[in-house]
Amino acid sequence: MNFTDITFILQLTVATATPIALGSYAGLFSERSGVVNIAIEGMMLMAAMMGAFVSGYTQSLFWGVVAGMLSAAMMAAIHAVVSIRFKTDQIISGMVINLLAAGFTGHIYQIYLVPPRWPGSAGTFPELPIPFLKDIPFLGKILFQHQPIVYTMIILTFVIHYVLFYTPWGLRMRAVGEHPEAADTLGINVYFTRYANVIIGGMLAGLAGIWLSLEWVGTFNINMTGGRGYIALAALIFGRWTPFGAFGAALLFGLANAVQVYTQTLVPEIPAEFLQMMPYVLTIIVAAVRRPIPPAAVGQPYEKE
Repeated sequence: MNFTDITFILQLTVATATPIALGSYAGLFSERSGVVNIAIEGMMLMAAMMGAFVSGYTQSLFWGVVAGMLSAAMMAAIHAVVSIRFKTDQIISGMVINLLAAGFTGHIYQIYLVPPRWPGSAGTFPELPIPFLKDIPFLGKILFQHQPIVYTMIILTFVIHYVLFYTPWGLRMRAVGEHPEAADTLGINVYFTRYANVIIGGMLAGLAGIWLSLEWVGTFNINMTGGRGYIALAALIFGRWTPFGAFGAALLFGLANAVQVYTQTLVPEIPAEFLQMMPYVLTIIVAAVRRPIPPAAVGQPYEKE
């Protein structure tokens, strides 16, 4: 392995960590406010399908992004209403949404996203090397020669950290996720805070799904998320429900994916299915060895007295 190969692997690591990081940020907003969200997988899948569908029929990547994020936000709103208003078990609600998304996107794919009705893909977002920064030795290619959603993910890491720990919104979010009764007595609207953060999280999950269909592949395939929503939850837990921690964990999973892609190219004799197991094996290991303490009130429906 030479210097060029290492640079390629690390650049691919950052790119493939993008949906995992964005998915973990989706979980962070939801769970920091007290709502368990295993529906990230379904939100990502719905956004990936809607992004490809709308961009294909309008031949506009912009409208594909808008449609994808809105569709994921709608799925998040359903999860929020069922979990907060009707106090349904949040794990069950999340799984139902995942199954709903799998069935709906598969149905739309078979009718509208294959010939003869399919007008064709609108393509993918172009790579946008950042002037001057892309010429920095080693780091330039790794960090500053990517497509726009990758840059958005990196910027959001810092923005979410600031919002979570240095703004009134973040303080309210954390208060509602830890001690909703105390937050209520201080005048914080527990229900509104949870609804808003779950829906914000849904939009971030939508951006993760859009990365798959409009930045990575260029089209939609059935179940193309491939469990990334669940891996994002593992990254969130491994990162202790913090943006930088989740970002670091996402890079770890991205590295596992990049290594399997590189190895598959370099040593084609190794079965592709064996190499593709690497990120999921790492997920199991992380879940087994890392047991941080979650927000105290996560998963607990709140009943205003």
